[in-house]
Amino acid sequence: MRGCSTGRVPGACPALLAIFLLILIVHVVKPTTESDPYKILGVSRSASQAEIKRAYKSLAREWHPDKNKDPKAEDMFIKISKSYEILSNEERRSNFDRYGQMDENQPFGQSQHHGFRSFHNSFYFDESFFHFPRSRDFADSKYMLHHAQFNSDVLPDSYKRPYLIKVTSEWCFACIHIEPVWKDTVLELEPLGVGIGIVDLGYERRLANQLGAHRAPSIIGLVNGRLTFFHQAVVRELLRQFIEDLLPQKLVERINDNNYRAFLDSWHLENKPSLLLFDQVPVVPLLYKLTAFAFRDYIRFGYVDQGETHSTQLVRQFNINTYAPTMLLFKENTEKPVDVIQARGMKKQIMDEFVSNNKFLQVPRLVSQKLFDELCPVKQFHRRRKYCVLLITGEDEDFLPGNKAFLDFATVNKKEVLRFAYVYQRKQQPLCQALLHNQAAVSPQVVILERRSQTGRVFYRSVSGGWNGSEEDKYRLHEQLELLQKDPTYLSSDTTLPELNNEMAPIFIIQWMNAAYDYILQIYDDLLYSNWREMMPILSLIFSALFILFGTVIIQAFSEPSESKPQNAKPKKQPTTEAEEEAASRANTFSRPPKKDFVEVTELTDITYTSNLVKLRPGHINVVLVLTNASKNVLLRKFAKEVFSFSGTQTLHFSFLNADKHCLWMPSLLRSASAAGQSVSHLDDEESSDYTGHVLALNGYKKYFCLFRPVFTGDDPNDASSESSFSSDSKRKSRSRSRSSSHSRSRSHSWEDGAIPKRGSSRATSIEVHHKLDRLGLWMERLMEGTLPRLQVPAWPTLDTTNSSSTKS
Repeated sequence: MRGCSTGRVPGACPALLAIFLLILIVHVVKPTTESDPYKILGVSRSASQAEIKRAYKSLAREWHPDKNKDPKAEDMFIKISKSYEILSNEERRSNFDRYGQMDENQPFGQSQHHGFRSFHNSFYFDESFFHFPRSRDFADSKYMLHHAQFNSDVLPDSYKRPYLIKVTSEWCFACIHIEPVWKDTVLELEPLGVGIGIVDLGYERRLANQLGAHRAPSIIGLVNGRLTFFHQAVVRELLRQFIEDLLPQKLVERINDNNYRAFLDSWHLENKPSLLLFDQVPVVPLLYKLTAFAFRDYIRFGYVDQGETHSTQLVRQFNINTYAPTMLLFKENTEKPVDVIQARGMKKQIMDEFVSNNKFLQVPRLVSQKLFDELCPVKQFHRRRKYCVLLITGEDEDFLPGNKAFLDFATVNKKEVLRFAYVYQRKQQPLCQALLHNQAAVSPQVVILERRSQTGRVFYRSVSGGWNGSEEDKYRLHEQLELLQKDPTYLSSDTTLPELNNEMAPIFIIQWMNAAYDYILQIYDDLLYSNWREMMPILSLIFSALFILFGTVIIQAFSEPSESKPQNAKPKKQPTTEAEEEAASRANTFSRPPKKDFVEVTELTDITYTSNLVKLRPGHINVVLVLTNASKNVLLRKFAKEVFSFSGTQTLHFSFLNADKHCLWMPSLLRSASAAGQSVSHLDDEESSDYTGHVLALNGYKKYFCLFRPVFTGDDPNDASSESSFSSDSKRKSRSRSRSSSHSRSRSHSWEDGAIPKRGSSRATSIEVHHKLDRLGLWMERLMEGTLPRLQVPAWPTLDTTNSSSTKS
């Protein structure tokens, strides 16, 4: 800028300033272009809604935080969801196309026209710098749920309305991103009747565990006591659709000119009134579905699309005004509705009040105890007493005229204190027998009763003469009802009624199938979204059942025939048994009991060699058995028996090396120890030697090993007495050697001190395979005592050693 002050270069200062401003504009505006929803979804500006939806689903599956472990997956998923929220709404999309602006709650920053303002504001240290919410007034305490409140209020109420629950916590940045969408969703769904709840992980850990929510944010739907997790993008339209999907499928039936007659005439079979909603919208409104869910036990709901061509006759027949939604409620008379309501803005309060006032038929049939309790409630005060006029009749066609006359009488004599109902004698025999004194009614009977307690105690009186539906019967019933209202003591008889049978309850097999279907859906959802904490009990149950069913078969299939056959050489069994008992007695006095009931023996391979030897932790020792394919089964069983008493030690590891696969490893190891100046000069021709049955205690950290070599225990391997005498002699020599270290050692014990005998003896090669590890228990004791000589090596040879030079590298 010195040139600007000297004036030697005219116009240079404005040029440099313009270049600086241009660079600044590029850097400031560039980040805003990254928030273009079209570029984020990878679609063109002329893309249709179907293309946008396909692109969103593909990207949402790819960048979902539960499936994509990329650290940027969560931010990318939020951008994808926000972009879809903008482009799926035609008004927001048009606003973005015209002005390049996102909505007011965008997480990407301001629009392109506010680039300098965003650049300038980013230097200030305020709460927006960390994206904390500017106000916390929305998370009102009325939405916070507690464990006791959830189980006592919310869970039972979920059978009447769905709940949308958000699981959040403090210092949850993702929770702040979804807060604007959650707020808009609550403002939309709560007036419709959806329950709202918020659970804080920090304060309600017990409730969060009950819900199965182990992270924040999580959104859960609750309907009929069943929990369902929301796994899509947090968008208001998707949350609304999530609530609709939670509701049962057949709540509202689509009605037109072809099926409206059958829908209205089914009141007799369903024992419920019928409600029809006429509207211009082709889809059933969510408010109507929520009302149908709340009153599904009382009323059947139907929806008529006035714009459909097949509904013209129905609209004309009931003279429906097409400019406002209309609700018609029908009871026994299907030709004329008993109540009508019409309003441009249907509100939840209006709809609930309209339905609540018409929950029952004029003369409903008692099909359950719940319905009986609501029709004939228990009133303890005289002024609030309710009398139930009950017709005991049959369901055959011969009883239809009398039932119709009883309905006409009830329609004319409507009073607040009277409730009319009828019951089929065949389906509610216990109730009818209690009222008829265990006598079957030949003709229908009318009984007037008043409930006095919840336990079933009632006062009642039967109308004399029965009921045939004649004018005389109607006059007699009307006269007795007048006497009852003047004198409550008119009901002279009392009894205790049994609980009514639930005639509408599905049979057991249907209940079981519905429960199994819900259970399968829950398992599928857990498997799809890897909810393993909830799946662990189910998986444990499945694997336990499989183990019980097939465990025995698998064990028998893989068991070896030699294990089930008895051993023929009984004389050889005695010395081995004595040695095992002696080793066990010494192990009990020396080491603590093992913590496991088996010995873990792993094979040294190219994969496990480094971890089990080269990089073995300090203080740990790996006891390695050298074997071949032919002697593998016999030596492994014998090796496990000998070292079982020491398997409880945490610093010991047990492995085996297959000499057929790695024949050069042992010679290389011994050659490396000999090169280091150890006393192994007696070895010759190592590569052709048989090292089967040798055991090495390898200390990988300090690079030394102790060697066990099989010892010939007698002149004749089949002579049991020779083996026994040698075993006794070995015991005595072992005891004398432990008492005095200055005594000379015999040739048969030279392997314990590390000096390996010469190979010239033919007796050493005549040891049977199952006797090669007879003295391993004593050697293990000395290993634990630390009295065995140690052979140092400069470096551990590799398993693929081909010459001696590789061992020295």
